[in-house]
Amino acid sequence: MGKRRQGRAEQMRARYAGGRPNAEAKAIHRRYVVGPLPRLVPIAAVLEVQGRVSGATIHVPLVIVPYRARWYLVSMLGDQANWVRNVQAAGGKALLLHGRRRRVQLVEVPAYQRAPIVRRYLLFAWGARPHMSITWYSHLREVAAVAADYPVFRVDRWRGR
Repeated sequence: MGKRRQGRAEQMRARYAGGRPNAEAKAIHRRYVVGPLPRLVPIAAVLEVQGRVSGATIHVPLVIVPYRARWYLVSMLGDQANWVRNVQAAGGKALLLHGRRRRVQLVEVPAYQRAPIVRRYLLFAWGARPHMSITWYSHLREVAAVAADYPVFRVDRWRGR
């Protein structure tokens, strides 16, 4: 890997030191959330979920992965990412801005089924690549070996009250 490329990867990882976004990452998130990307770009989405501690609505920019006629969300920072813990605390209930705002039920995918989804995620989510221990061209066995480290949620329609 060239020095320039390595420097960029280090810079991107530094934005999420300790699994939390720094001020620069938060500014990027704010621009993404209010901008046109989640309404126009097929892989861009904003997840809105209730904070498990504050109770406030949290907005998280994410890449949505189409795989076998379903949508999936993947955590590039693993299971310690706040949005993952918020989704789990909310029982999977959330809002998703993807073209339009829709109520969704996020269903965690078992670790043994995650590998092909995680690999496909890396094909689309260029910004996630420096944060993950595998690449989009890694053999599926390699991806399967670490897939349990990266939570994956299937996006279903919300069918509750």
